[in-house]
Amino acid sequence: MTEAKNPRSLVGTVVSNLMDKSIVVNVERRIQHPLYKKYIRRSKKFHAHDAENICHIGDIVKIEECRPLSKTKSWRLVSVLAEGVIEGDNA
Repeated sequence: MTEAKNPRSLVGTVVSNLMDKSIVVNVERRIQHPLYKKYIRRSKKFHAHDAENICHIGDIVKIEECRPLSKTKSWRLVSVLAEGVIEGDNA
């Protein structure tokens, strides 16, 4: 078996890290309406594998496609691009 040569990769924001070694990443994209030509934001949530539990809510992360790891997880964490700001923290 060989790995995929060019796995798809996406950049998104972590919206949940309550599961052990798993995160939920919200990926937003902009599409143009076919008739009115206005740009609309569309978003989709992906479950990704975070082996070291390093992500926090609000982090901007890069994920890439991999083999299915569970019923809903077929993406894995590549890197944390930016750390999120914790709401309510005034320090």
